Amino acid sequence: MKTTDPEYRGSPYNLYIEWETGEKTYEPLHIIAQDDPVTVAQYAKLQGLLDTKGWKRFKRIAKREKVLQREINQSKLRQVRRCTKVKFGYEVARDFADAKRLDEQNGNTLFMDATKLEMSQIKDYTGFVKGPKAIYAGTKKPDNAPAGYQYARVHLIYDVKHDGRHKARLVLDGHLTEIPVDAVYSSVVSLRSLRLITFLAAHNQLELWGADIGNAYLESYTKEKLYIVAGPEFGPELEGHILIMKKALYGTRSGGKCWHQRFSDVLREEQFEPCKGCTDVWMRKAICGTHYEYIAVYVDDLLMAMKDPKVFCDTLKQKYNFKLKGDGPIDYHIGLNYSQDEDGTLKTQPKKYIEKMNDYYKRTFDDLPKKFTSPLEKGDHPEVDETPLLGEEGTRTYLSMVGQLQWLVSLGRFDIFSAVVTMSRFRSMPREGHLDRLKRMFGYVRDTEHASIRVRTDLPDYSNLPDQQFDWAYSVYGDVHEAIPEDAPEPLGNTVVTTTYVDANLYHDLITGRALTAVLHLINQTPFDWYCKRQATVETATFGSEFIAAKTAVDQIINIRTTLCYLGVPIKGKAFLFGDNQSVVTNSTLPHSQLNKRHNALAYHRVREAIACKTLLAFHHIAGSKNPANILSKHWGFQQVWPQLKALLFWAGDTGLILDNINTKAAPLQTEGSDRILDNSAKSN
Repeated sequence: MKTTDPEYRGSPYNLYIEWETGEKTYEPLHIIAQDDPVTVAQYAKLQGLLDTKGWKRFKRIAKREKVLQREINQSKLRQVRRCTKVKFGYEVARDFADAKRLDEQNGNTLFMDATKLEMSQIKDYTGFVKGPKAIYAGTKKPDNAPAGYQYARVHLIYDVKHDGRHKARLVLDGHLTEIPVDAVYSSVVSLRSLRLITFLAAHNQLELWGADIGNAYLESYTKEKLYIVAGPEFGPELEGHILIMKKALYGTRSGGKCWHQRFSDVLREEQFEPCKGCTDVWMRKAICGTHYEYIAVYVDDLLMAMKDPKVFCDTLKQKYNFKLKGDGPIDYHIGLNYSQDEDGTLKTQPKKYIEKMNDYYKRTFDDLPKKFTSPLEKGDHPEVDETPLLGEEGTRTYLSMVGQLQWLVSLGRFDIFSAVVTMSRFRSMPREGHLDRLKRMFGYVRDTEHASIRVRTDLPDYSNLPDQQFDWAYSVYGDVHEAIPEDAPEPLGNTVVTTTYVDANLYHDLITGRALTAVLHLINQTPFDWYCKRQATVETATFGSEFIAAKTAVDQIINIRTTLCYLGVPIKGKAFLFGDNQSVVTNSTLPHSQLNKRHNALAYHRVREAIACKTLLAFHHIAGSKNPANILSKHWGFQQVWPQLKALLFWAGDTGLILDNINTKAAPLQTEGSDRILDNSAKSN
């Protein structure tokens, strides 16, 4: 480009750039290259310009593929870090210098006060040992660094809470330090275990308390040999000095494990022992000896089920000098709101999390989601969608929305499980139609935000079910027995009964032909675990897919019973399994049935062996239109599944009413293809 050219901007080479605003302008190459050389080099490589005059200087950058990609990622991170972040009407500081600027700009000291509080707490906990003033000789690391210690960086992370509180947290850049051997661990209790503890608290009339241990990591010593150089946030007394890390600062690789070991020692001293079925649940026999007390540990968040949890909390404060926050009757814990119905029944619901989802949707799409009565349209098949692919920004939005919905399922909204499983398939290449479906799911969640799981402890009545006492002694399974853990604690407390519903949706996926397995577990009359996943093999008949689903359910039932044994829970009789395929139920329960389809043999024998065990499992038929597992196996319409759904999540009914839909008459023998029942065995039974 010549100097006389009207578009000349001081360089013979210009770039024609389309900005995010849609504006298109010519900009000098040397200016853009100075600002973002990586992107320019990538553009030159894609356009075949690296051997062209004016572009050759980018050849060196473009040839380094891995380095180039790393620099691109770093460039994106820098852009994100430079972006202004606003929460609850406050601009959030990016670092210490930015915090000072914002306080001066806003005419207050909110961020500086938060910084002083955090640094004073670190001082109180003796998080560092003061060393000499750092001496540099043209290097990034001090020359007088302590021998055998690794240099580490620290920085402050700022946040604003919903009530306007400003918070600061000093975090170590642990990702830049070496990984200690066998040191990366943190106590994270499963949500299934949390639901079990919640149920047992209500079942045994225990108080349910929550607590958060403040500055938990600073309560434990670290074995990592690290040092830092204090910045201005440490104050003039320490700024520029070498500080040897003594406590497990947040961000250290071993911080989670150090805190776990520290708190484990405390719990053992208070006579608690980890449950062998779920190691992040601790238990001890109550003083009265009639039940167990439980503590579920999620890093530094505690869920306690005890007769008098206040005494235990006071012990943590007074004996161990822990700083507890929010200790008291549980109202919110790890995304779940806890409350009571008018009749005093405990219920859990992800109310606050759904509010955050609605806020995200409004920020993204400038409006709240439109309400719908079902997650997806009945019989919808997103896998055949042919709408245009989403761009980079649309894909990021899609991934974020899928992630939010997945966590919502974990929190208790199993009514959207099958839809989430389906939409998760398209995370790598989502289309516009897929995003529209996620919007619909957000709208359904908004419409049903009051859905909750009520903790019903009354035992189900299965007295009217047909008797299945067959003689399995002469079968191939012989005298099989349930494998009860020998090291399980003595069962104490009130008894429980587990109920499981299973279903398979044949040819759920039109592209791969795979079926979908769905399993719903109840303890007494409370839903506490759920499963939904595409099957690994393609089945050509309902019989095969239903048997595979039944095997999955049986494996989970055995796992649940083992966990309950390790929790010291008395189990009343067999587990009850209900499926809506009469042929599968019949072939499973009669000792002399035969199977000729060898590819189904594993599932077939696994289910029958569990039924042959006299104390383990009873398998019964339920009408297909009444099976609650349909909620997890199909893209359902409102009218199709509402009678079961309202009893489980919306409580316009009772889970006990589901039992009215179970066949209480002995089912006639049925055949399907080569899978048959021997006539003589049928007559003998």
